[in-house]
Amino acid sequence: GSSLEPEEHSMEPPAVPEEEMPLTAASGPAGCQLFGYVGIEAVLDQMKIKTMKTGFEFNIMVVGQSGLGKSTMVNTLFKSKVSRKASQPGQEERIPKTVQLQSITHVIEEKGVKMKLTVTDTPGFGDQINNENCWDPIIKYINEQYERYLREEILITRKRKIPDTRVHGCVYFVPPTGHWLRPLDLEFMRRLSKIVNVVPVIAKADTLTLEERAEFKQRIQEDLKTHAISVYPQEDFDQDPDDRALNDRIREKIPFAVVGADQEHQVNGKRVLGRKTKWGIIEVENPAHCEFPLLRDLLIRSHLQDLKDITHNVHYESYRVRRLNESNRP
Repeated sequence: GSSLEPEEHSMEPPAVPEEEMPLTAASGPAGCQLFGYVGIEAVLDQMKIKTMKTGFEFNIMVVGQSGLGKSTMVNTLFKSKVSRKASQPGQEERIPKTVQLQSITHVIEEKGVKMKLTVTDTPGFGDQINNENCWDPIIKYINEQYERYLREEILITRKRKIPDTRVHGCVYFVPPTGHWLRPLDLEFMRRLSKIVNVVPVIAKADTLTLEERAEFKQRIQEDLKTHAISVYPQEDFDQDPDDRALNDRIREKIPFAVVGADQEHQVNGKRVLGRKTKWGIIEVENPAHCEFPLLRDLLIRSHLQDLKDITHNVHYESYRVRRLNESNRP
């Protein structure tokens, strides 16, 4: 008679559809997937709070002949008087007989984030009749900063945070001649690109027309490729496909044709940084006028941490390996 009983009186519980199954804390073998909020992304907030408290360091070097606007360019980058000129207003600027390096350190704070900025200027570079080995003081200074960091690092009792004075980026100012690169420019970038991140720029690009600027940039790119000079960002260090695509677009624009200005002018009711001429105002932050915004984005907004990482993991590492090999030789 059990076969005549209706199905709703069956003792077995009805099957629950798969979509109505209650979610458990773990699913799959050995609980590989978690359901619900855990809070892992809070690590980013912790890192941000810690970085804002301690701050970070960024060291930049500007190299070029006198009168190319190196100090003005640095002031324009950070929108503050972080680089002072060698002479007082109204006095004749004295050109040093040799390359002298001057470092200025400032603490810049923006939206609660502190940055210890060190700007190293190189007055006297390329200003003499005989410029033989004028890059030696610059190479010596960069290696001295690596040596200082290495000595702190190999101590038995090290500091929790080693002071970082290493040069993270070197902005090289090319004179706006409109021709090819000079032998001095080629030799400097060939030597310095092996120990530091070199970013070449065309100084005072407002002295060139748009056609002259494009032709000059193409000639410089050909010179760099012919002499196998690897400037930043280097192709050898592109690992992520997204980074490679971004750096390829940047490499097409290098060297950046920049114009520096630390004075504001009134344009269409707005205060803008620019250079006033008889025929108008050259706006520094306008991409249609110059490529200064591209340089600022590269150095500060998009690649600042990458500059520091390549300095530590590539340039400093090669110096450390060489020095330790020298010390281990009998």
